[in-house]
Amino acid sequence: MGRIRPDPVLVQAVIAGALSFAHLHDLAAAAGQDGWKAWAYPISVDLLLVAAWRRLRNDGSSRLAWCWFLIALVASLGANVATAGFLDLRHPPAWLRFGIAGWPALAFLGGTLLAHTRSAAEAADPARPADVTPAPARVPAAEPSDVPAELEAVDLPAPEPPTEPSQPAPAPAPVPAALIAHARKVADEHRARTGDRIDADTLRVRLGVPTQLADSIAAQLT
Repeated sequence: MGRIRPDPVLVQAVIAGALSFAHLHDLAAAAGQDGWKAWAYPISVDLLLVAAWRRLRNDGSSRLAWCWFLIALVASLGANVATAGFLDLRHPPAWLRFGIAGWPALAFLGGTLLAHTRSAAEAADPARPADVTPAPARVPAAEPSDVPAELEAVDLPAPEPPTEPSQPAPAPAPVPAALIAHARKVADEHRARTGDRIDADTLRVRLGVPTQLADSIAAQLT
């Protein structure tokens, strides 16, 4: 195992944090907050400082984050300076007692605003937090043609133009025997799978042929 080398920056941060924590505790205790309440004040100040710094680091500079960062910094720095003999902590002034007593409400307000106020990027795009893109509808892929490769080269007769109602219906177009044989196999497979006789529309889709030719094939399969 390698030797553990302490990080000087981390050691310095621990020492500075411990001293600041102790100064805040002593100041709160001198202002009349005894017991566990005196220990809760430095935790509250440090948490507000960290929350404001995290907001600055993640969301960029903003007046809200800078305001509460400076408030927490002044509270921490003021405690360090006040315990250096500038104040008589045995007889703390009234304004110090007032500030210590009002700090919990102030810290709660700051933490709530930092946690629930939207950043500038979120305010510019109100729909971003609730932006839910619906999944695109799945379009079924077209069923591949069942016409074998050897039948694709067969010349199929072109569909004839529609005739007028007064003229008799034209005779069914001639269908190659190979295509009839393949269509019969498709029809038998459809009957075996579904139990019903294949219709002209299904035959047209399966074979990939025009409607008129599919009708002609269906007529010869009956």
